[in-house]
Amino acid sequence: MDMEKNLFEEYEKNIREYICANVETVLKEPHAFIRYPFIDPGSVYDGNVWDWDTYWSVYGLLGMMDSFPEKLRKRILVHAKGNVQNFFDHQLGDGYIPMMIEVADWPEPYLNMRHKEGILMNMHKPFLCAQICLISDYIDDYTWAKEYIENLELYFAYYRETYYKADKGLYVWCDDIMIGMDNDPASFGRPKFSTANIYLNSFMVHELQCMQKLTEQLGVELEVDYAGQSRELIESIQSECWDERDGFFYSVDVDVKTRKYDWFHQGLGVFWKTLPIKIRVWSGFIPMWCGFAKEEQTARLVKHYHDQKTFYSDYGIATLAKDEKMFSLEATNNPSNWLGGIWLVANYVVFKGMLNYGYREAARQICQNSLTLLGRDLEETGSLHEYYDPFTGKAVMNGGFINWNILVLNMISELRKEGIDIEG
Repeated sequence: MDMEKNLFEEYEKNIREYICANVETVLKEPHAFIRYPFIDPGSVYDGNVWDWDTYWSVYGLLGMMDSFPEKLRKRILVHAKGNVQNFFDHQLGDGYIPMMIEVADWPEPYLNMRHKEGILMNMHKPFLCAQICLISDYIDDYTWAKEYIENLELYFAYYRETYYKADKGLYVWCDDIMIGMDNDPASFGRPKFSTANIYLNSFMVHELQCMQKLTEQLGVELEVDYAGQSRELIESIQSECWDERDGFFYSVDVDVKTRKYDWFHQGLGVFWKTLPIKIRVWSGFIPMWCGFAKEEQTARLVKHYHDQKTFYSDYGIATLAKDEKMFSLEATNNPSNWLGGIWLVANYVVFKGMLNYGYREAARQICQNSLTLLGRDLEETGSLHEYYDPFTGKAVMNGGFINWNILVLNMISELRKEGIDIEG
């Protein structure tokens, strides 16, 4: 036990020192049409502002601020706010905000140029209001964000107008471009606007709740009831995405309707709103992180996590169940491969979900496995990578990746806050 304790302590120390030594490399200054300081993920993503990546970078960095000198802490906060400012700086008149702002020679973000041409595509994932609340809670001041209320109203209105299927009560991706889990089989290669992805809808619940929190903190009254929209969305997710037989939250196909031909199909038509896309993806655990999974649902999700044939890995959680036909560990960019590799953001989201519902031992196990994964990577390569092999723990690709790898340190601090000994 003492050897194990010493090993975990050594891994933690090495990871913390690595982040401290490399944090300056991801704090970027304004360039071209990126007019505010920002945080990039590192590695091959150098110089680009990404939506949910910036949220998790800030989440991780704020969790380890005590490790930085005061001057660096102040700088991190400037860059965190800069993430938000850059996205609002490139919001278009209809409310659209790009998912990514790149360093390039053209006059504005590529996605904005395409949008102006009338090309329908996905927009900033539902982490913008969440990032504002994350920063505001840390500095105990929401007033800096008051100027963005109208921008946020436009942002939510565009989401509602473009991606919300009112008859289904769920949000859909336009296509499979930059959807977070890039090649999620529930969306990847499928028709436009056909998939109500559990990832999108779960995180949108949280985003709507953050908007409600922001307005309450600022004392602003708006016509839209964002808390009500969040509750309605939860009801739809529970009704359409939870599968009682399998005990799992699935993405669903919304392109479901009675398709009449001549005099055929004049009797009983399609009366179900959606069709489950029964592919077990790590995002089925996100309702635990968001806190709207029911206790009995969580108990069944925890069983899925422990299943050696599907999700469980000695290094965290496989992002796609190992027995799915699409399971693959091929090293790819554009899309990045989420078909089973270990990604630290998935480890953290499932970890936090376990902790939320009192599954302390499972949470500790994910933390230990994540520490082992990154600790060994540092020992063997001197770097951290974007994702890993769930069987061997070996890095797959993209060394120098910082971003949500920081979240392993959040796991440690959150366990200690709950009085949980990491070593067991």
